[in-house]
Amino acid sequence: MDKHIIYGVHVTNRMNKAPNVQQLFSEYGCNIKTRIGLHDVGKDFCSSSGVILLEMFGDEAVCEELRKKLAAIDGIEVQQMIFDHD
Repeated sequence: MDKHIIYGVHVTNRMNKAPNVQQLFSEYGCNIKTRIGLHDVGKDFCSSSGVILLEMFGDEAVCEELRKKLAAIDGIEVQQMIFDHD
């Protein structure tokens, strides 16, 4: 891949959406180089939403397929950053 692709996946209602999202992460696991999960927590608080950052690897079309499948899940928003390598 001649591009560096990063996806930001915003998950609302984490407890209900997590199984669907995790299933796709497992299915496309060989295309996910790095995965970082972020959500708000505190002494008496745990957010029901979160953001997952994905650094992608491999065939760009396969990465785009994952992005589209994630975005098709109700309550999931996907943003992307693409850096070209010359």
